[in-house]
Amino acid sequence: MKSKMLITAILFASFAQAKEPKAHQSGTLVQMDSAECGFDENSGKSVVGELVGTDSAHKKTHALLCQEYLLQGDSVIYRIRPRDEKHPVLLPVGQRAQFRIHKDKMLLQVEDGDGKEREYNVVSMTPHQGNTMSSP
Repeated sequence: MKSKMLITAILFASFAQAKEPKAHQSGTLVQMDSAECGFDENSGKSVVGELVGTDSAHKKTHALLCQEYLLQGDSVIYRIRPRDEKHPVLLPVGQRAQFRIHKDKMLLQVEDGDGKEREYNVVSMTPHQGNTMSSP
């Protein structure tokens, strides 16, 4: 009975290892821009002004800027933005990166970086031909 359980456990372990992980693609971080990604509103109201009625109802708004990168793969140019908007990490432009698409996000790791895979949103994809980059 124990030998059957051992064989079954080994069989399940071999099936679990047989599933190949998704292969990483390689690309180059070509460019970084700042892109508008929303607005920040600050109403000039205070609690005391609300109670007394002396505050005006004007709002201060300014555009929020997010990092947007161009990642040139073998056949596609990806425009990506970090998913973590509060703590974005600056990526080194001109460096090679390994990436893979998983569900609705891109997982990217810079080759000479800290070894962490970070999540990015793909904003757009453009096919490219040849070795030179054309402006999208």
